[in-house]
Amino acid sequence: MSAPDDERLARAALNQLGEPGDTKMLGLVAELGAVRLHRLLVEEVDPEGLRTDVALRLAAVDPARELERADRLGLRWVVPGDDEWPAGLDDLGGAGAVQERGGVPLGLWVRGPARLDELARGVAVVGSRAATTYGDDVAGEVAGAVARAGRPVVSGGAFGIDYAAHRGAVSAGGTTVAVVACGADRVYPQAHAAMFDHVVRTGAVVSEAAPGCAPHRVRFLARNRLIAALTGGTVVVEAALRSGALNTANWAGRLQRPLMGVPGPVTSAASSGVHEWIRTGAMTLVTRGAEVLELVSPAGVATVAPLRAEETAYDRLSPKQRQVLDAVPVAIAAGTESVARTAGLGLREVHGALARLREAGFVEAGPRGWRLAEEART
Repeated sequence: MSAPDDERLARAALNQLGEPGDTKMLGLVAELGAVRLHRLLVEEVDPEGLRTDVALRLAAVDPARELERADRLGLRWVVPGDDEWPAGLDDLGGAGAVQERGGVPLGLWVRGPARLDELARGVAVVGSRAATTYGDDVAGEVAGAVARAGRPVVSGGAFGIDYAAHRGAVSAGGTTVAVVACGADRVYPQAHAAMFDHVVRTGAVVSEAAPGCAPHRVRFLARNRLIAALTGGTVVVEAALRSGALNTANWAGRLQRPLMGVPGPVTSAASSGVHEWIRTGAMTLVTRGAEVLELVSPAGVATVAPLRAEETAYDRLSPKQRQVLDAVPVAIAAGTESVARTAGLGLREVHGALARLREAGFVEAGPRGWRLAEEART
């Protein structure tokens, strides 16, 4: 099944008219339908009977020609009603607006083989553009673990954490998708040309903005909601108090998707936003990919065992044996009776404990009695 041609063309035309995430435009589409809204706007006239600016602009758009041009560029226009349309985007219709941006997109321009309807199993990994080495390493490990689990990794293609996430997924042999704020036919930043080339061949570059559009600031805010809505959970690695990554986190929270944060040093300004969200309970603390997979998987699947220190020979001693060990002198040997008095235990009990401790290498016996073995002293 796919959307009717008139619906696809109407949405393509309206996409040329407004900014991504324009709540007024998208609200009218939700209320009237794309085909009817397009017709009403094309027929719109001012009080003097002249066609309005909107009507003139739409009249100049040939959506069929735009779709043909996009096809030549390797782009496809995915709209509601298409098999590939990701159902998660429809949740944006009830998620409100942030900085006057929100709503279900008219459609998405996609360049690359990855299907959008498969991204619901994916995980978004976002964070600071000015990432530290620590942040890069953690983002790469998380993305790699997600990719090895057969889940796509979604990010924004930018410097810093975004790039580390894409690179981590690619290194693990997985699929990664870049949701960008410019046209899907453009490369931004240009320094990531090689990475985008690989993503286009193995994953996908996705944009709400029409082909050829430049990456304006407001478009970054609009695309953040798509990153959160396309995926099954969002991980934030390094975000300052005013980081754009927290805008993506806000959308994940609004959509009631799992929202996770990786802590950094408590003195790090680069992680201060993450720390605040974790402190208030808005984010779940995660430290590695396995913990992320646990949170985005069904209950009982990908469960992570609690971290515990490796068991030592000391851990295997009984409480009484530890009590006796504490009573054995470090250097100057003492007899069994002396050890028993210090430990506050019976002579027979202490004698048995000392024998066990000697077998375990904790104590040694000499002519003058017992003392700690060299390994126990160190």
